[in-house]
Amino acid sequence: MRKIILSAIGILLIVFSFLFAKKLIANKNKPKPVKEKVVKTVFTDTVKNTTVKIIIPANGSLVAKRRVELYAEVQGVFKPSRVLFKPGQKYRKGQTLIGMDAAEYYASVQSAKSDLYNTLSSIMPDLRLDFPDVYKKWQSYLNSFNINKSTPKLPEMTSDKENYFITGRGIVSSYYNVKNLEQRLYKYNITAPFSGILTEALVTEGSLIRSGQKLGEFIDPSVYEMEVALSKGYASLLKVGEPVTLNNLDDTETYQGRVSRVNGSIDATTQTITAYIDVENEDLKEGMYLEARVDAKEEENAFEIDRNLLLEDHEVFVVRDSILDVIPVKPVHFSDTKVVLKAIPDGTVILKKAVPGAYVGMLVRPFKGETSKTTAK
Repeated sequence: MRKIILSAIGILLIVFSFLFAKKLIANKNKPKPVKEKVVKTVFTDTVKNTTVKIIIPANGSLVAKRRVELYAEVQGVFKPSRVLFKPGQKYRKGQTLIGMDAAEYYASVQSAKSDLYNTLSSIMPDLRLDFPDVYKKWQSYLNSFNINKSTPKLPEMTSDKENYFITGRGIVSSYYNVKNLEQRLYKYNITAPFSGILTEALVTEGSLIRSGQKLGEFIDPSVYEMEVALSKGYASLLKVGEPVTLNNLDDTETYQGRVSRVNGSIDATTQTITAYIDVENEDLKEGMYLEARVDAKEEENAFEIDRNLLLEDHEVFVVRDSILDVIPVKPVHFSDTKVVLKAIPDGTVILKKAVPGAYVGMLVRPFKGETSKTTAK
């Protein structure tokens, strides 16, 4: 009985071993599963070369184009006036900004005028006897002499004898001494050279003003200019009179300006060239920070794309029969986010948005809902 049981167990083991071996052989010959190819959907654009405007970005602060720093050339006490000398005060052209007490100096000017008048009066008898032909001329000048008005110009001397006589009596030197004193007297009143506004006031009424002291700053708020530094590569592109669009930092307001001046030299340190942009708007204030977009030139037969689509070797991805490929391009201008390219044939289908992990030979499917053409700027 025992032998029968052991024989049955042996037979069963042989059968199980045969079946297990057969299963292993079947699994070995089973074909591997084929992975399904992944086709990525991409955004594409069809190239249509047009004329692209090259726009140079720049920024800077506004400064009044006409500004005057006020300094005293004489010494005196600041006299009170109807208009307070305070920042923000507006003045018309020719209106007095600062008036200083000049009573003492005025008296010295009047004294010099009186001396000149007395000297002229003393030579009149000699002129009548020795130079009767010029007597009337000098008599007419003496009659027009008013000590309370500006000293008139001396009559023109027509002969050497007349010149020697007048000069020898010290009249010419006295005349120019009086004119010098009169010119200095005018400096006790500082008037507005143009209509504008006071932006800085460093003195107050009643204070003693000394010669050479800075008194304040006066500007014309109607025209401002912005100084911008641009790369030397744009030197040949900048032209006086070019229109410029300016925006504030919030990009909520837009102003129109123009290039008024371009510096003739390049900064040796920064290798930049300085341009000046004029802008007029009643909402602008000195010191405002603006961003400018200068229209440098127009590039013909060009196409503009995002900078991140340009590969390191100046190549871009194109789509050919649902497969990615690359073609060489020629960049002609870079901005912060865009690049202008040339040498791309019309009708070429390129990527419109970057594809992570893209490579040559990658299977792609253009997104059907997009517009294949773009409008050139």
